[in-house]
Amino acid sequence: MMVTTHALAGLLLAIPVAFITPEFAGVAAVAALAGGVFPDLDMPGAHRRTLHFPVYYSLAAVAAIAVALVAPAPWSVGAALFLAAAALHAVGDVAGGGLELRPWEATGERAVYSHYHGRWWRPRRWIRYDGAPEDAVATLALAVPGILVYEGRVEAAVFGAVAIGLGYAAIRRPMIDWTERIVEKLPPELLDRLPGSLLTDFR
Repeated sequence: MMVTTHALAGLLLAIPVAFITPEFAGVAAVAALAGGVFPDLDMPGAHRRTLHFPVYYSLAAVAAIAVALVAPAPWSVGAALFLAAAALHAVGDVAGGGLELRPWEATGERAVYSHYHGRWWRPRRWIRYDGAPEDAVATLALAVPGILVYEGRVEAAVFGAVAIGLGYAAIRRPMIDWTERIVEKLPPELLDRLPGSLLTDFR
């Protein structure tokens, strides 16, 4: 799934905080958005492995939520929402496609790596690939609660996520062909500076 879908799904977890303890609404929203994005910061390296911990994030989130309930404070609420959103992201990647260059062809069997189990979990492909039409619909649907509940910068972030997500979905499939053509024309000295995993995919 797109990082925008993950971010807005994370924000959904923060909405109860806005109603139950509105004094923590802001920190909960920011932490949830950040947690929803954080696992995908491993894209330049071993994507869906380096920063994706479906089991460990989930266990840490349960512990952090317990701490936040016992000792509610900006730091505890923020940590709980960050870890819960990161866990939702890592587990949610199983619902999407695999890591192959053209995931719409459904040729791969790696969705997300579970360090706890020491193996890759296979993709379910309920959302066939990141940027698929159903992924764009998910981003739109997940944005609605955030727009209704939040104002100001959080609401602006939601609209920004929708714009980025829909834009990415519009170019997702042709983007692969464009990138392959660009890589073919790059000088060797520049290719040597690019991540090896990227070159393996596009050459």
